[in-house]
Amino acid sequence: MKRDQIDLSSASLCGGPAVQQDTVLRDQYSLIRRLKAPIWIFDIDNARIVFANAPGFALWQAKDEEDLCARDLTENMSPTVRRRLQQYQIDFVEHDSFFTEQWTLYPNGEPTSVMVVYSGIRLDDGRMGMFCEVFDQSENEPENIRSAEALLHTDVMITQYAIKGELLYMNPAARNAAVGSQHVFSDIFLDREDYENVMMAVNESGEHRLVTKVNTGVGARWYDISVKRCLDAVTGKPAVLVTAIDVSELKVARDKARYLADRDQLTGCYNRAYIQQKFEDLTRAQSGKCALLYFDIDKFKKINDELGHEMGDIVLKQLAIRARKLIRSEDLLARLGGDEFVILLHEMLPPDELAQKVNDLQRAFGEPIRNSATHVNVTVSVGVTVFEPQEIEFDTALRNADIALYISKQSGRDQVTYYDDEIGAIDKERRLIEADIKRGIEENEFVLYYQPRVNLRSGRTVSVEALVRWIHPDRGIIMPDKFIPICEETGMIEDLGEFVLKTACRQALEWTHAGINMGISINISPRQFQGKRLIDALKEFARTPDFACQKVELEITENVLFGDHQQIAKKLKDIVEMGYQIAIDDFGTGYSNLSYISRFPLNCIKIDKSFVSQLPESGPIIRLILSLAKQVGATSVAEGVETQAEYDWLFAEGCNQVQGYYFSKPVPLSELQSSLENCPI
Repeated sequence: MKRDQIDLSSASLCGGPAVQQDTVLRDQYSLIRRLKAPIWIFDIDNARIVFANAPGFALWQAKDEEDLCARDLTENMSPTVRRRLQQYQIDFVEHDSFFTEQWTLYPNGEPTSVMVVYSGIRLDDGRMGMFCEVFDQSENEPENIRSAEALLHTDVMITQYAIKGELLYMNPAARNAAVGSQHVFSDIFLDREDYENVMMAVNESGEHRLVTKVNTGVGARWYDISVKRCLDAVTGKPAVLVTAIDVSELKVARDKARYLADRDQLTGCYNRAYIQQKFEDLTRAQSGKCALLYFDIDKFKKINDELGHEMGDIVLKQLAIRARKLIRSEDLLARLGGDEFVILLHEMLPPDELAQKVNDLQRAFGEPIRNSATHVNVTVSVGVTVFEPQEIEFDTALRNADIALYISKQSGRDQVTYYDDEIGAIDKERRLIEADIKRGIEENEFVLYYQPRVNLRSGRTVSVEALVRWIHPDRGIIMPDKFIPICEETGMIEDLGEFVLKTACRQALEWTHAGINMGISINISPRQFQGKRLIDALKEFARTPDFACQKVELEITENVLFGDHQQIAKKLKDIVEMGYQIAIDDFGTGYSNLSYISRFPLNCIKIDKSFVSQLPESGPIIRLILSLAKQVGATSVAEGVETQAEYDWLFAEGCNQVQGYYFSKPVPLSELQSSLENCPI
């Protein structure tokens, strides 16, 4: 829409220096001044009226033209109106447009509704102003006035197009957002297919709604668009009415929420819930054979403990990046938690290609991972299961892969195991054992045996080590190596460990009451040490009358001391301050970081039987351990002593105490009591 511009560039208008101009220049407006319709010229940039005829300044309730030109119209101007006027200015410059709209003016705060024709006009300095001509001051119904105001101020974009796409109408919000004048409906869509779908739906049902990406004056945005078929009120011809709301921020927020709901935040991998949903999708789609690869990092806790959790996170992220590079776009990588990942392979590869894919993954994972001056080499253990999605539940497929992973771990790590019926049978037996252990704990089938510890100088039994045995109703005595690993993996070690601790402490109290001067050492598992129940139980016994805490020694292995050194040291200090003794068991077989010997409050160092059995070849190592124990004031104890030669060597080198089959195997309490009655203590 265009209108002939009135060129007033040769004349100055009122306001500023223009007030001083010769009246001859004003005579160029004499015709305008004689018109009965209110007319004024508006300086958009400065928000001031620079010219008005008498009906114009009367409409604005000004005393005269100069009074009107002196007013600052920004005082009550809303941001919406300000943006609308700026858009007018652009349209005047770029398209020589004019507009006919109903506006409500507020002269001296009183609302006045008028129909105004707006067009562009060049001001005396060349800037684009606005020529305003009122052609209808008829009284309007309040509802109509408010409707016009709502259309002006609303953020909802309302546009009408002819059925063939030509622009018929835009409200201010739509015009502010449009690219240029955007004269064709299809131009707003970034995706042509969305436009075609809209028109197809409108032709079929008369309306359609969608969220789509559109062209706007500020780039691509997401709009919630509603399109309805209608008739143009002016021509009566078919048209479409389009209402749109900018939902870009909401769309981004929802997409982010959906992303976070589906993804692991550290690695960007999918999570368990997402991969389970995709598994169910495969089932519904009657997909072909698939494979599930379940893998985790070997000795990942050691990485966290020695290099810190930051390095551990870097390792996890790097493995995820490497895995994504080696799988197909249709395959899925998910992190289940910790260092556990799964890959769901759609439409499984042939067996030889699957094996090659797993080997490629392991090789990629084995490449060094660097962070500044630190680098680490990792290996992964993998469990693989192949299945038909229609024939198995997700949890079962995941468990089968986990079972195969467990076998890889038990086989020495850095291995790949494929699930089959034989492995399934082994796992079934293992689960039966788990259930049997749980039943055994509940029914008090576990008992303590005791192995004496002898002072090498006096030859007297000064302490015993409490060792657990399972008296099975059908299988007889079951040794710890058959059930302790399963208890560790399942968490039952906390219940079993608490039983051992409380039974041994009660026995120590009985010996005190009986006048027997006998120490007792109790093995504490890493999981038990980390839990809260250990401290609670020790505090309970420490408060018991006549209980001699100093007679109770807690044996921990070296790997218990790796982790948060400050927290570990505090817990050990709390235990020692209650009066208990702390021993390092199997010293020399773990990480053997000598710094913790002085950092932690240790009372005893136990030399592992693997060194004792290799005497005299292992002599230098044992001498070093004996020297360390002496330096820090800890008692040295050699385990697994079975021969006179071993005894003599240890005696000559100054070892404090020994235990082993040379003196006694672990025996039940009744047998120990008999030996104590026959031997001096």
